Amino acid sequence: MSIPSTIAEYLSCFSQELGDRILQIYPALQAPQDPVSERFKTLLRSPFAAQRLAVMGIVKRWHRDKAAAVIAECGTGKTLMALSAIHVRSAGRPYTALVMVPPNIVGKWCREVLITVPGARVFIIDGLRTPGQSGANPQGVNEVRYRNGRIVPEGLHTTLTDLRLRKNSKSARDRWQNICPGPSFFIVGRDRAKLSFFWKHCYAVAKSGPCLGTVINPDTGAPLIVNDERVLASEFEKIRRSEIIGDAADDRGKNRRAMYSPLWQADGGRIRRFAPLEFIGRYMPDFFDYGIADEVHELKGDTAQGNALGTMARSVDRIAVLTGTLMGGYADDLFNVLYRLEPHKMVTEGYEWGESGVRNFAESYGVLERVTIIAPEENACSKAKVTKQVKRKPGASPLLFGKFLMELGAFVSLEDISSELPAYREEVIGVDMDEPLAKAYADLEKQIKEALEEHRGNHSVISTALNALLAYPDRPYGFGDLIGTEYDPELHRRVPFLIAQTQDLSEDFVYAKERQLVECVKADLSRGRKCQIYAVYTAKRDVTRRLERVLSQEGIRVSILTAQVPPDQREAWYERELRNGMQVCVAHPRLVSVGMDLLWAPSIYFVQPGYSIYTLRQASRRSWRIGQRSNVVVRFLTYNETMQTSCLRLMGKKLLVSLAMEGKFSNEGLQGIEDDDDVLTAMARELVTQRGVGESASAVWKAVQEQHARLLPASTVPNEENREELVAEPFEEMVAGASTAASLVFGARLEKESPRRRPLVVEPDCQLSLF
Repeated sequence: MSIPSTIAEYLSCFSQELGDRILQIYPALQAPQDPVSERFKTLLRSPFAAQRLAVMGIVKRWHRDKAAAVIAECGTGKTLMALSAIHVRSAGRPYTALVMVPPNIVGKWCREVLITVPGARVFIIDGLRTPGQSGANPQGVNEVRYRNGRIVPEGLHTTLTDLRLRKNSKSARDRWQNICPGPSFFIVGRDRAKLSFFWKHCYAVAKSGPCLGTVINPDTGAPLIVNDERVLASEFEKIRRSEIIGDAADDRGKNRRAMYSPLWQADGGRIRRFAPLEFIGRYMPDFFDYGIADEVHELKGDTAQGNALGTMARSVDRIAVLTGTLMGGYADDLFNVLYRLEPHKMVTEGYEWGESGVRNFAESYGVLERVTIIAPEENACSKAKVTKQVKRKPGASPLLFGKFLMELGAFVSLEDISSELPAYREEVIGVDMDEPLAKAYADLEKQIKEALEEHRGNHSVISTALNALLAYPDRPYGFGDLIGTEYDPELHRRVPFLIAQTQDLSEDFVYAKERQLVECVKADLSRGRKCQIYAVYTAKRDVTRRLERVLSQEGIRVSILTAQVPPDQREAWYERELRNGMQVCVAHPRLVSVGMDLLWAPSIYFVQPGYSIYTLRQASRRSWRIGQRSNVVVRFLTYNETMQTSCLRLMGKKLLVSLAMEGKFSNEGLQGIEDDDDVLTAMARELVTQRGVGESASAVWKAVQEQHARLLPASTVPNEENREELVAEPFEEMVAGASTAASLVFGARLEKESPRRRPLVVEPDCQLSLF
């Protein structure tokens, strides 16, 4: 046997031995050969074998600790696993569960509960106030039921202020049990859960002295400085700004205790309101038995929604958090979530809440890079200016998994249930630009390259110019002049300057990528395959309206999903448009990237992929989920030899890195971990240095496809030569209690199976433990 030369070869060569050793050192709470609860047979839907294994692990975790996590890829059935865990642990006793979910999938969660848990009643928390006090918007706590495939408001209407009262009962919980003797679920969108008081900015403007007319902190009277630049009143956005003052010697050489100085305050002139979860945390601490927080990775920040997670964890007896993305590549992404779920453990480890704790956590389990910049001396009497920076880099210590995550989470990947899914393929379609567009783009690229070289490190140039290069080929008109800003030390403010001038081409001409898109969509529709199209530029330089016009001219029925559709109504919007004959939907991928099931659209097109790995991965898997019967194809359309190609190629490389973070190693992914640039910065570097020229985006995505092929069974990866997408046969009814999951062997490839759901006898020692 040859000696491994890379980490990937080493892991591939000794994967079985490493897996056996890990299982010996860290025995699982629930092994494949352990019996499962009989309560699974009473569910209205029966989970797969891999899902039952994860559910039993969560239940046993709850016997020992308060918090558990389901860390599973998109489409693996996290909702079903969380509901099954509560159902199994309850052992037939009545219970109450509080569920906090993204606002666009509140209706989906209501439906999932009603078609999964027998005898369950579902209530939506629409607000704190009494129904009828706020006009047309629903308020209070409202029961919903499942009627003719739809969720309709019907049944009990009450409020949280009424639920907290015990009246003639021993406690509020006993009173509720008399009203609802079975299982009850209270579902709240996280945007409503954190809905607290209104606030406004709080700063002063100097009326005399050297800071005349500038924004100052009322606590200090000093200008507000960010990145060595003064902040203007016009630069205050819809975010709460603050400062830490007194943490260094002042001008008089005296030290004082650091103090938090907020530059915002409660707005007493607007309507007063109370966050529903804050009310539950204060006045109903013993009312709920279980808590579920979906898409918890979006609650990692120190925000109102993130703090609502901590309030919910404090208010329930047992909590489960669900996520499809463990972390964004940085160790400190997990700090706030872990602190909210297991504060005692974090304190025991020596971490305190706040910035100092995050810094210490990153130093212990992350990767930090310290950069020291020494500026040259201006003259013999001056001293060299020394600037020190600490930068985060992607990566996490294995100790983080062993100490915090291994006991907390049940890990389920698509490989575990891939035998139940149809084929999936991703491909890149490169298109050559028309000659007029190619000339206009080359001129714009030349101007931007000169601006990048002249204004090195100016983020306004990077953001404005590179977004223009990405969007201009798809809408080569109406851009106008590209303007950047830079700080003028004499005026003490940012001043505008010209980056580049764009040419306006014809709006009526159908360009090459659009012709290719029309051809592909027509071919899909001829085979009965409806399509979802993603475009990221939907505001000032809206591409979606142009795509709608181009496709409609070919007789295709197109609808556009916009941000004006409230998140909690988007699922209903899709149902309504499909009933009206929609064949193609155009939307920003972020609008549907979390929780939405797009089973009706087995063909997905990215006209513009954007530069967010998280959004791309989430949006591309909206159709490839449990319940899909057709083969799924995701196509990325891009213009050759443009910034779109560079962006897509870099996205593919970052995706390989992301797979490596999840333990799915490839040579290129491991090497790319050292590159911590965001995609925009990497594109700017490539544009100036001409690095990466000639490297194909399709070649990188082919490597991603090959990585999926190594991980998934042969039945789920279609033959590249077979371009015609066939419709998979319908799923058979699943027999309750039958084992249907594929063998989970550490480091081994799964057996080839049909995408149909069939009973399968699994040897007890063939599955990898999920804890």
